[in-house]
Amino acid sequence: IYIKILYLSSLTERAIARHEVREIEQRHTVDGPRQDVTLDEEDDVVIIYNRVPKTASTSFTNIAYDLCAKNKYHVLHINTTKNNPVMSLQDQVRFVKNVTSWKEMKPGFYHGHISYLDFAKFGVKKKPIYINVIRDPIERLVSYYYFLRFGDDYRPGLRRRKQGDKK
Repeated sequence: IYIKILYLSSLTERAIARHEVREIEQRHTVDGPRQDVTLDEEDDVVIIYNRVPKTASTSFTNIAYDLCAKNKYHVLHINTTKNNPVMSLQDQVRFVKNVTSWKEMKPGFYHGHISYLDFAKFGVKKKPIYINVIRDPIERLVSYYYFLRFGDDYRPGLRRRKQGDKK
């Protein structure tokens, strides 16, 4: 019975989210679109780079920033509250809507520490492409060790709890 209740609760949440997406879409058609921009099929592309910590994700993202002007795409950082990779249902609805309807920012490369989000559950036909970079687990642990001890060049003033601990 408990599993059935959880399943029904999940279905209800998805139905509510789809309803909210439809409401937002109707509001945009009543108020008119922000800009009347039509995209070619090749420009209607969104890539979401789900950054896994200590897998050279900063270096990979820097390459995206370096190439965006030359290759005519937009790079957007996804910054979640308290670096929590899991979004609430309400935030998921907003995120799906923003990613799929923000035509001025397509083609787009979104990056951040976020969990996978199934856009199909929200009735989206043109889903984004998800990519990840993985690393050998031991190399990742070594990288994490040095990061905790010495920090990084991006926030040199930030004092981490274990920074400087030579144990």
